[in-house]
Amino acid sequence: MIELDASSVLLQWATGGLFFLWVTSRRREVGLGYGWLLRITYGLLALLAAGLGWRFGWEPVRDLAAAGVAIAAVGALTSSYLRRSVGVAGPRAAAESRAARVAAMVAPEGSAEPDLAAEPASDSLAPSRPTSELPVDEFDPRLDLIAPLVGLVGLVAAGVHAGDPVWLSVARMLVGAAFLGAVSDAMLLGHWYLVQPGLRRAPLVELVRWTGILWLPEVVLFLLPVGMVSVWTGSIDDGYAGMLGWFWAACVVTTIGLVIVTLVALRERQYSAVMAATGLLYLAILTGFGIDLVARASLA
Repeated sequence: MIELDASSVLLQWATGGLFFLWVTSRRREVGLGYGWLLRITYGLLALLAAGLGWRFGWEPVRDLAAAGVAIAAVGALTSSYLRRSVGVAGPRAAAESRAARVAAMVAPEGSAEPDLAAEPASDSLAPSRPTSELPVDEFDPRLDLIAPLVGLVGLVAAGVHAGDPVWLSVARMLVGAAFLGAVSDAMLLGHWYLVQPGLRRAPLVELVRWTGILWLPEVVLFLLPVGMVSVWTGSIDDGYAGMLGWFWAACVVTTIGLVIVTLVALRERQYSAVMAATGLLYLAILTGFGIDLVARASLA
């Protein structure tokens, strides 16, 4: 019915994570180091996926795509590193604004007041500036789309190979990749606020919202026949007298509960709310992976 394969899971994780890196980097608010961290992490996962596939079950399209994801991630990383002196528009504008405010505070009486209206709205979800207005030497966030596009080809091939019906297997593979990527990136971005404490909460809120949005199709696709309902009814033996089915249900309920509580926490104005949200996202990763992996293990 479905196949649980470590190479496919790692490719899912890497592809989804790199896609949602673009979702964040396109805003050009988060520092370059965040992109370096994610490209290295997911690039290594993609490389591991290719290696495991070659060693334990070679699937040419999937495993070559995994290697391509790693190469594309390294390419984007190299481009970003070479442009590190330029920085990113958001942090650069914030630094310039702070410098202007300090200069205004120490300036002699009668000098012009700083333009407070130029400050961005703290809860706005709009990017600071469209990608089309990128400075010539600044890293282009669209480079982060190459790796997930390559990974998409591998995931479709993995889905075709993984189970029947093919459309359901492919849909589970693609939605699972997006879901795992969103929740993982949200947790990692939450930690990045320790490095960039002046960062607006909008990028983190966006990732958490995407996790909640993707939760629904992720759950529905694993309920469609043959799915987790068959585990509950006993039509499929999970090897644990149906316990895995109920554990999966607990992961489903807990994950959406954690997403809701995280969004509520991020409404608080205190900086500690971001750290609390990050802690909740730690748990959401565990339960979120439970939704995907437990279902695959039960239906394998």
